[in-house]
Amino acid sequence: MELKDQRVLVTGATAGIGQETAKLFARHGATVVVTGRNVDRAERTVEAIVAEGGHAQFIAADLGDVGSVRQLAEQVGVVDVLVNNAGAFPFASTLEQDVESFDLMFDVNVRGPFFLTAALLPKMIARGSGVIINVSTAAASASLPDAPVYGATKAALESLTRSWAAAFGGNGIRVNTVAPGPTRTDAAIDTLGDGVEQLGSKTALGRAANPTEIAEAIVFLSSPRASYLTGATVAVDGGYTAI
Repeated sequence: MELKDQRVLVTGATAGIGQETAKLFARHGATVVVTGRNVDRAERTVEAIVAEGGHAQFIAADLGDVGSVRQLAEQVGVVDVLVNNAGAFPFASTLEQDVESFDLMFDVNVRGPFFLTAALLPKMIARGSGVIINVSTAAASASLPDAPVYGATKAALESLTRSWAAAFGGNGIRVNTVAPGPTRTDAAIDTLGDGVEQLGSKTALGRAANPTEIAEAIVFLSSPRASYLTGATVAVDGGYTAI
């Protein structure tokens, strides 16, 4: 129970990587704040955590809405760990990209995490400790021709990781990125179909990841075991970007 007495906020925690991350944090003793837009899925996530003997609560929020982001920061109060996991990815090629989904991806993937982090940082600074984990993607460094804007938003998030690590390391705050490769989440399968497994076959390990494998990396980076690790982007992609 190495994260006992830690309060953790996981955005986009109602499904996929975020949901598995929230569950795993709770298993390690943390109190988890689950946030997302889908109330039914969020309540099921909280119920699953509580059924295992963990502690969790739900706060509804839309990371694409700055007002909702600021309200979330006020409601959640003090957190020891922030996981910026919520993401939007309506894939489109450059020639097919529309303005609405372009704005949506930058709002949810960049603006939302930026202002949520900025709102929660002062309390971390005052305590002299804190951990921020940004969830990126292998597509930020290994291009997907049909998802240039999505990759660009996540590359921006990785840049924020480095900036925040440099700016707030002296305040005892660590900031890292986890960059997953192809992962078997419902959202990825709905978007890519068999493409998830096809991309997985191109990794060094020859398969797609399960969401729990990404969650393990996020929780590790948030734990005391990673106490000297900051400003890094950790590729949890089965070797996808290596080859």
